[in-house]
Amino acid sequence: MSVQKFSFTKLVLGAILILISLTMFVPIMNLIAKAFSNPNKVHMLHGYDILPKGFSFINFQVVLSNPIVGKALMNSLFITIVGTAFSIFFTTITAYVLTRKNLVGKTPIMIFLIIIMIFEPGIVQEYMVIKDLHLLDNLWAMVLYRTINVFYLIIMMRFIEEIPDSLVEAAKIDGAGHMTVFMRIILPLSRIPLLTIGMFYAVARWNEFFKSSIFLSSRSNTVLQVLLRQFVVEGDTTTLVGAADLMKNNHIAQLDFSSLKAATIVIAMVPILMLYPIILKHYTKGVMEGGVKE
Repeated sequence: MSVQKFSFTKLVLGAILILISLTMFVPIMNLIAKAFSNPNKVHMLHGYDILPKGFSFINFQVVLSNPIVGKALMNSLFITIVGTAFSIFFTTITAYVLTRKNLVGKTPIMIFLIIIMIFEPGIVQEYMVIKDLHLLDNLWAMVLYRTINVFYLIIMMRFIEEIPDSLVEAAKIDGAGHMTVFMRIILPLSRIPLLTIGMFYAVARWNEFFKSSIFLSSRSNTVLQVLLRQFVVEGDTTTLVGAADLMKNNHIAQLDFSSLKAATIVIAMVPILMLYPIILKHYTKGVMEGGVKE
């Protein structure tokens, strides 16, 4: 068993990494502490405090009791889950097609895709396309919007190209078609890139608010990120607490709006943060399974 040598360089690098981690960990924990603190004691919290002052669920009660927030949360989950599934499938199957050696016109297609990646259309052109497709104020506009990211497509192509051609040829000799090869060989062997680009797609769709605020106009089709921006950035408190039942009990006057903002941010963070441990678990397992054994 080899013993790692202690060095001053490793000590410095470790200290730097710890400091960088703290710059991300402390603000998040301070936000969570503010969300769970008693409204009467929130003013006692400082920027470096990571434990709540007192304990109360009142902020989350106010936020979640608003039916608009619940509807927006469901809309965000629908767009993220369905949109990510669409993106993964079409990105992977397109990458499979573009990696076939006998594909006619592969070079012009790749040039066209790279041009699209570099010169993105403006918001006016995108709005007109969505309008012509009759998808304005429709959740499917955000589900289908940018289903394929060209950069992720190229990454997927590189992984598929590393799959031995002998596996595909053996399957074809046994009578397998392209769809069978894709479903039985390509997808099982592409677990790591699928998890990687899937996480990228999910985070991008969950955090999207600008295009959602343009394509989705009605309150019933709004998403959580748009409400978050209205309340946290623009200070629109009536949108969040206007329909809350707690107003009838005169509890709103006791609330601290900075802690309400913190609770709203926490609600928006939790679903996507829960994704990371799941992805990392399978990602590590895939790396170990893909190791070279001699």
